[in-house]
Amino acid sequence: MTAIGIFGARGRMGQAIAGIAGDAGLDVAGGTDSQAGGTIGDAGAAITADPAALAARADVLIDFSVPAALDTHLAACIAAGKPLLIGTTGLEAEHHAAIDRAAERIAVLQTGNTSLGVNLLAALVREAATRLGDDWDIEIVEMHHRHKVDAPSGTALLLGEAAAAGRNIRLDERAVRGRDGITGARGAGDIGFASLRGGSVAGDHQVILATDQERIELSHRAESRIIFARGAIKAAQWLIGKAPGRYSMADVLGL
Repeated sequence: MTAIGIFGARGRMGQAIAGIAGDAGLDVAGGTDSQAGGTIGDAGAAITADPAALAARADVLIDFSVPAALDTHLAACIAAGKPLLIGTTGLEAEHHAAIDRAAERIAVLQTGNTSLGVNLLAALVREAATRLGDDWDIEIVEMHHRHKVDAPSGTALLLGEAAAAGRNIRLDERAVRGRDGITGARGAGDIGFASLRGGSVAGDHQVILATDQERIELSHRAESRIIFARGAIKAAQWLIGKAPGRYSMADVLGL
């Protein structure tokens, strides 16, 4: 039976993935956390502070931890020759560069969201942005629970990248975040972001395309974190046996 290892085992996503792994026919090889101790999964696999040991006994690794741990997790997977799914958000340019280097040696799938519905939404956003001119303004609004520490969310950025790809522009050159005060008129072709935080919201995302006298709104609401866990498991299973390279959820869905 395929065994998965979970980096960030005590986190919300780590626990959600472990909770449904058995239903997908997977064993949990174990997990890691900054503090060793305790167990995860139906069989009570150990939680350790040793990513290398976990990578050695798992068939595929899933990482929903923190950006600061990414280099260590990549190194462990490279040493063991195991594929890695990265769902950690808040990644910066240096993290993506490290992922690119790792993908020369192992299969790596990095995504801002593992929900199948969100990734289909991203495909729709890209299609809309491709077909509509820059007289259609694009705004992305997201809301998450009060405990989320990064903004915009990884999903909002994923949707922004989809819109930018449709427009054949670079998101980092046209993104506008956190407007405040006298900001001046909106720039044609900009992609705006707004982040809301409160309560226990698992994840709401809305992409608004607006022009004179009309508006298109594409949205997705996550009612439970389980949808992300299901998508992560599907993607991890798909990743096993893949050649070294950098993959996305679009590859999993054939989009």
